[in-house]
Amino acid sequence: MMTSALLLVGLVCVAAGLVTIVVAVSSGAGEVTGVARSLALIERSVDAKEVGKAELPAFERLAVPMLRALRGFAYRLSPEGTADKLQRRMDLAGNPAGWTSERIMAGKGVGVLVGALIGLLFGGLSLKGLLFAAIGAALLFFVPDLLLYNLGLKRQEELQRGLADALDMLTVCVEAGQGFDAALLQVARSVEGPIAGEFARVLSEIQIGKSRGEAFTSLAARTTVPEAKNFVSALVQADRLGLPIANVLREQSNQMRLVRRQLAEEKAQKVPVKILFPMLLCIFPALFIVIIGPGAIRIVDTFSGMGH
Repeated sequence: MMTSALLLVGLVCVAAGLVTIVVAVSSGAGEVTGVARSLALIERSVDAKEVGKAELPAFERLAVPMLRALRGFAYRLSPEGTADKLQRRMDLAGNPAGWTSERIMAGKGVGVLVGALIGLLFGGLSLKGLLFAAIGAALLFFVPDLLLYNLGLKRQEELQRGLADALDMLTVCVEAGQGFDAALLQVARSVEGPIAGEFARVLSEIQIGKSRGEAFTSLAARTTVPEAKNFVSALVQADRLGLPIANVLREQSNQMRLVRRQLAEEKAQKVPVKILFPMLLCIFPALFIVIIGPGAIRIVDTFSGMGH
């Protein structure tokens, strides 16, 4: 009886040992060891979720999750393809420093929240307040889009103004004997404004492996100026057909000066129409007061004297 009990205890211990060995082997079977495990630990990045919340700054613990949620809410309110449209507008605006599609969408989400709070503050917790909240949220939701659109318009106008001077310098450099890429570099260094940055970007794209035609086609896609698109189209065609670049640049430079003169004449013709309403609303009333005022005072005094 005693022998049977000892045998049973021994079998249980052996079975427990076998189970322990199997579990240990199976749990470590999928893990790398040795040098591979060391490399995996080096390459592994620590996720912010794995860090204790008490070790994170207050901004990351409070503001970052809220901004992430507001950005997701703004994406849900926006139509499909909004990220591509924002990237297109940022290209037109010259990709301002600190402006990314994620930050813009986060700003739109913050605008919705702030606009709703301002509407409720002025209208109170009523139907009127809800209406004000909806209007305020809608207005502030589109404020980042308007700011980005305004930056793009200003940059395209500056690019249009500087394009003629840049083409003149480019033509002079090429006709003086410089290579086309060297002439582009000279223009990018000497000319101020967005056109210098665009030419520098074209050179950078050529240096990383793009063809000249592809680099200039990308420039045309980043602008809305018709003259720049025509210049790029003529340059790409000349590059494909093997035409002399100097002749093409000379013709484009002459055409650009003609277009700039026509634009100046167009703006001059618009000036009388633009100053009409300020004159009617601001200048004419003051003139009427100065000219007719003394006469009106004398007429009033005369009629009041006749009553006595």
